[in-house]
Amino acid sequence: MRFKLHDVHTRRGLCCLANSYISPSSLNSGIRALIQKGEYLQALHLYTKHDVSSPLCTSVFTFPSLFKACSFLTNLSYGKTVHASVIVLGLRYDPFIATSLVNMYVKCGSLDYAVQVFDGWSQSGVSVRDVTVWNSLIDGYFKFRKFKEGIDRLRRMLVLGVRPDAFSLSIVVSVLCKEGNLRREEGKQIHGYMLRNSLDGDSFLKTALIDLYFKFGLATDAWSVFLEIEDKSNVVLWNVMIVGFVDSGRCDYSLELYMLAKNNSVKLVSTSFTGALGACSRNENFGFGRQIHCDVVKMGLDNDPYVCTSLLSVYSKCGMVGEAETVFSCVMDKRLEIWNAMVAAYAENDFGYYALELFSFMRQKSVLPDSFTLSNVISCCSMLGMHDYGKSVHAELFKRPIQSTPTIESALLTLYSKCGCDTDAYSVFKSMEEKDMIAWGSLISGLCKNGKFKEALKVFGSMKDDDDSLKPDSDIMTSVINACAGLEALSFGLQVHGGMIKTGLVLNAFVGSSLIDLYSKCGLPEMALEVFSGMRPDNIVAWNSMISCYSRNNLPELSIEFFNLMLNHSVFPDSVSITSVLVAISSTESLLQGKSLHGYTIRLGIPSDTHLKNALIDMYAKCGFSKYAESIFRKMQHKSLITWNLMIYGYGSHGDCPRALSLFDEMKKAGESPDDVTFLSLISACNHSGFVHEGRHIFEIMKRDYGIEPKMEHYANMVDLLGRAGRLEEAYSFIKAMPMEPDSSIWLCLLSASRTHHNVELGILSAENLLRMEPERSGNYFQLINLYMEAGLKNDAAKLLSEMKEKGLQKNPGCSWIEVSSSIHVFFSGGSRSPMATEICNVLSSLKSNMREEVKST
Repeated sequence: MRFKLHDVHTRRGLCCLANSYISPSSLNSGIRALIQKGEYLQALHLYTKHDVSSPLCTSVFTFPSLFKACSFLTNLSYGKTVHASVIVLGLRYDPFIATSLVNMYVKCGSLDYAVQVFDGWSQSGVSVRDVTVWNSLIDGYFKFRKFKEGIDRLRRMLVLGVRPDAFSLSIVVSVLCKEGNLRREEGKQIHGYMLRNSLDGDSFLKTALIDLYFKFGLATDAWSVFLEIEDKSNVVLWNVMIVGFVDSGRCDYSLELYMLAKNNSVKLVSTSFTGALGACSRNENFGFGRQIHCDVVKMGLDNDPYVCTSLLSVYSKCGMVGEAETVFSCVMDKRLEIWNAMVAAYAENDFGYYALELFSFMRQKSVLPDSFTLSNVISCCSMLGMHDYGKSVHAELFKRPIQSTPTIESALLTLYSKCGCDTDAYSVFKSMEEKDMIAWGSLISGLCKNGKFKEALKVFGSMKDDDDSLKPDSDIMTSVINACAGLEALSFGLQVHGGMIKTGLVLNAFVGSSLIDLYSKCGLPEMALEVFSGMRPDNIVAWNSMISCYSRNNLPELSIEFFNLMLNHSVFPDSVSITSVLVAISSTESLLQGKSLHGYTIRLGIPSDTHLKNALIDMYAKCGFSKYAESIFRKMQHKSLITWNLMIYGYGSHGDCPRALSLFDEMKKAGESPDDVTFLSLISACNHSGFVHEGRHIFEIMKRDYGIEPKMEHYANMVDLLGRAGRLEEAYSFIKAMPMEPDSSIWLCLLSASRTHHNVELGILSAENLLRMEPERSGNYFQLINLYMEAGLKNDAAKLLSEMKEKGLQKNPGCSWIEVSSSIHVFFSGGSRSPMATEICNVLSSLKSNMREEVKST
């Protein structure tokens, strides 16, 4: 026995004396000192170097430190070696060591080992009332997302009489915040338990509880808990409140708390500023954002990547791209998040080219993009119609192991759909593992934007068949209604409308506006008004849709009236409102109203885009004020093809063909390619001025030089041009040479010319074709009757008039109108509804008398 004891002492001495004979106390102190410095690997090397042959010289207080080192290094092999030493020493039931062991195995990814340690500890017969060991295991279950098992362990702990401490409850509350897998009531039960067991004084636990209430949407309860806390010096508490109110949509409260924290001298950190800037971003509160920016600079956090990303987001949301660029340029260490935020800022503010330039510069700097970068870049390609560049970005997903997220896939869907690459779009769509609402919406929207309305509705039907749980959102339903409007599919549109009344989506601004557009295109302004009446009265989009609806359905007076009604409701008009009402004014040729609206637009500083300027040019041209139209035209920096066409039409409609032809030459020099509308306006201009040679030349170069196939309108204008010039035989030969069957407009032009130049034969031929095509149109009969009367064929005229009466056909009276002091007076053939009719007739009679007297005197 004495020999054996001596032998053991000898081995321990050899172990401790090796390597300069470090004593056990010095060894243990050295290991703990290294771990406190964060030099975990060196600490483990020191332990294995001196203690692997005999763990007896390791202090019980050193093992938790060693397990901590293994946890940080996630080194399971070292952990098992140290665990073996614990077993040799018989220390595995020590609560501190057991807690460290459980934590170590959890952090090293071995929950099963952690459970074995705990179960061995709890079955050993020693007291299992140490709450720290229970906390470690429960926390381990939650970290491995085994929530049910974790809750079961918590319940078991309560059954055994182990009283949860603040940390136990904090673990459960944190899981509820992150996962939300339990009900609100259970969160309140935890709060109740805290109050009953005097745990409500723990500020850390209360902070976690505040976070829980915010996650459950109980902001009032969160505020109540916040008020209960006496010591509010902890910045984490303020951060949770600031971010919580942002997530709850109460950004004003969030900013008030930010100011309150500053006034209470709370030392704000990065998270405080990102939370408050998040509130500014949501509220688009540029002023407060700049104030926080100043605080950030004062605190020296203007290079913090998270704060700078939030600043970029605020300036982006507020449309302050210049300020965003300043923030971006001042960041010294540009991490990927900063690049992404700047790319997103450009993309969100329609600066697609700048976003792509920054993306190229980013790659020059060898900054590797991630899925967020690529989704924004692909969206910009879609916005700019840069299909090939978008494809090259798509290829980068295959070259590098970048995860293809739903956001990227949806961006690709939109790109290919908008560019008309249906095969590529369907290929991306089919490759998606989970087709969420965004994916279906991107495909449907893209098809609609390409005018493929039938395909869009087919995809919508497939979506409903594919997954019944998917409930279409407002974006998808807006696209579906747009498809119905494009096809004028009223029946299906009514079904969709009925379904949305049940779901409540009909109240959405964009859905409602799409429905108004549908009924407008289907000629049902009454139904459009009914939809409008159910929408919020401050919705500018809905007002614009109704103004456009009345104008489209030949109700310009109601369109103008509706615009005035919008102003009475204190809804501030935008450029779309002005453009829509200008279209109505153009159709009535009400110059005074047009000039008044133009002045109103200038006074209020309403942004004047190309569409609005085009509408002004059209209005002034149709009202006979070409000089005003030309003045606007000449001041425009960016002229679209529509702008050139409107100006050419304006000159031509007032008989100024030379200027129309001159403008056409100017247009070609400016590099703008004409379309079929351009040539229609030019031929019409030649028609009004009798420029036959020029008209024929324009018609010839249309197809020869520009490859534009003439439409029926072009042929009708050419027939009218030749007919007015008295070249009836040439006009008839032109009709016979047409590559398509002439319609009624062609024969009507020839009939009108035949009457003018007294060619009865061609007139009768034209009239017969007209009557064959449109037997119920009374105007055609009267054209032929007038021809017969002018040719002295009274019997034929009487016979045709009798035939009309038998069919019950009547001629609709013609009308004309004039604007006097902002009032429009309409005059019909055979009478007038104007209140000034008597006065006007008296003036006409007086003029006639004066004319007769003038004739007699001469």
